[in-house]
Amino acid sequence: MTRIDVIDNHGQFTHLEQRALRDMGVDVSLRDNTTPPEEIDADGIVLSGGPDMDDIGNCPEYLDLDVPVLGICLGMQLIADELGGRVGGGEYGGYADVTVDILDEADPLLGSLHPETRVWASHADEVKEVPPGFERTATSDVCGVEAMSNTDEAIYGVQWHPEVAHTEEGEEVFENFLSVCDQQSVARQ
Repeated sequence: MTRIDVIDNHGQFTHLEQRALRDMGVDVSLRDNTTPPEEIDADGIVLSGGPDMDDIGNCPEYLDLDVPVLGICLGMQLIADELGGRVGGGEYGGYADVTVDILDEADPLLGSLHPETRVWASHADEVKEVPPGFERTATSDVCGVEAMSNTDEAIYGVQWHPEVAHTEEGEEVFENFLSVCDQQSVARQ
């Protein structure tokens, strides 16, 4: 069974991320972002959203654990910030329904989604420039970088919240991430 650690960055939807994965039959643990990296023993990591880029605990160190990572909202922003991208304030601010355009139908995380899909996202802050080695994989009229992927490193990020009911294909995003985790786990054995 795939084991996932959801890293709690104190966002309002973090428990929904854990529940969504648990409801899919995943062995999932919710871990505080101050958990020492050596205590993380999972097939994949979800970096949750949260209110504050200054309160990311050990998240930068989790990027070096050689397991797939999915960053959600703040989680995606901290990935970009740590790995050489650029994050800034969004023009549109708070939570809203957004239609995103999937840019890469071969992307392991998003390629199976419809070319346009409705999501629930906050744009108070957003990735303005993806880090080296990453591709922009989704965009919208509201935000230029709605998602990004580094398939070589198995690090992915989405600006939106796949765990909430307002996001149309959220479960599929998680299913695709679990597939990446399973493939990586087999490759490491």
